[in-house]
Amino acid sequence: MSHPAYALAQPETRTTSVIFASPHSGRDYTDAFLRLAVLDAETIRSSEDAFVDLLYADAPKFGAPLLSAKAPRAYLDLNRGLDEMDAALIAGVQRVSQNPRVASGLGIVPRVVANGRPIYAGKLTLQDAHSRVANYWRPYHDALQTLIDQSHTAFGEAILIDCHSMPHEAMDGINTPGVGRPEVVIGDRFGAAASPAVVEHVESAFAAAGFRVAHNMPFAGAYIAQHYGRPSRRQHVVQIEIDRALYMDEATLELTAGFDVLRAALSGVMKEIADIGRGTQASLAAE
Repeated sequence: MSHPAYALAQPETRTTSVIFASPHSGRDYTDAFLRLAVLDAETIRSSEDAFVDLLYADAPKFGAPLLSAKAPRAYLDLNRGLDEMDAALIAGVQRVSQNPRVASGLGIVPRVVANGRPIYAGKLTLQDAHSRVANYWRPYHDALQTLIDQSHTAFGEAILIDCHSMPHEAMDGINTPGVGRPEVVIGDRFGAAASPAVVEHVESAFAAAGFRVAHNMPFAGAYIAQHYGRPSRRQHVVQIEIDRALYMDEATLELTAGFDVLRAALSGVMKEIADIGRGTQASLAAE
């Protein structure tokens, strides 16, 4: 299914409660947006989870849908809440309680890209911000909620795998004892977004495929994990961050030979994760 805000790849038959989603891989940079921004066409993409939707493209083969954003993260961040409007960027927004994401310029309409580089020369109108929310944020989250509701109806549970990528430098100085520098970070908001059983199975799937895995540090999950993760209601969210250096040149945004290797490995991981949400293993998600 194609929509201006998202692409939805459905399996022929839904056979698992698992849903894969990529909210930050959108790369539809409109001419109007690029004219408004002060960054060049490469720099503006530095916050993008580039090509993550392609890495997980095999999800429907394993009976799971894949929901992917089309709008770029620099234009609108789908992993932020409606209350995360930035008064420093959007005229007419009232400053509310301190929010570290908004304060750093990474609200629902971002003020900066990676390394704090400003996107705009001045402020945006509140009407512009509301238009972005109406045209992109709401349709994406409506589609995501529909997929979650469908999983609950068909399987009695929903397991959302929130797919992201992280800059290689994000893991500088981080070494997991006995493992080394992590390549994958699994986030569950320290147990608030998913049951231990689900998280353990996801982590085991990555570890069995040869990935070095960390848990919640430095990425535990943001709005999507917080909003949709309700383990007591059999609704689980696990955020996955993958080191971009495994598959792309971060400076040029070009895919490397590692892309095909990584995609093949992730295909096996997705199969294992999809198995978590099949009827025979549904009870695990309630543990």
